[in-house]
Amino acid sequence: MAIEDDIEPTVRARLRSLRESRGWSLDDLAARTHLSASTISRVETGKRGISLELLQPMCRALQTDIGELLNVTTEDDDVVIRPVHTMAEGVTFWPLTRDRGATGFGAAKMRLEPDAPVKEPRLHPGHDWFFVLSGTVRLTLGDREILVHKGEAANFSTMTPHRFAAHGKPAEIISIFDRDGEHAHLNPNT
Repeated sequence: MAIEDDIEPTVRARLRSLRESRGWSLDDLAARTHLSASTISRVETGKRGISLELLQPMCRALQTDIGELLNVTTEDDDVVIRPVHTMAEGVTFWPLTRDRGATGFGAAKMRLEPDAPVKEPRLHPGHDWFFVLSGTVRLTLGDREILVHKGEAANFSTMTPHRFAAHGKPAEIISIFDRDGEHAHLNPNT
């Protein structure tokens, strides 16, 4: 099934913008989608038709859904974000930013379940910041365990091995992260 001609330019621009906002080259997106870089380039430039077979892996890799990509309403879409949640491994994630643009930062609301699988601490360049909306978060920084309670925030260098999880009951947080933080915390298969 092909996309209607009148929204194709918008879809193409959105795909390219999502890829570029993550700092990904055509080869980076190709590796995440199992499509060729030349196919992705031809889709973005209009030299190839857009089909669902191409959109599905691109949307998965770019962490968006086809409905959002195809949405052409313009009333308040430039201001209001209508997050679509995703769930993986005991974490529900709502993206709160569309495009990090030049800032390189994104924001998300996350619900952490206490019975989520315990992951190994990770480290990556940058900083993470989160604010606890409800519950308590157990933050592991190297050998330290820190409880961050409702109404408190944590800000730390991600060059220290770290992980965070709900403590005792579900917890909800607002998190601000850079590109490396997004990749490390929001992609369950990495």
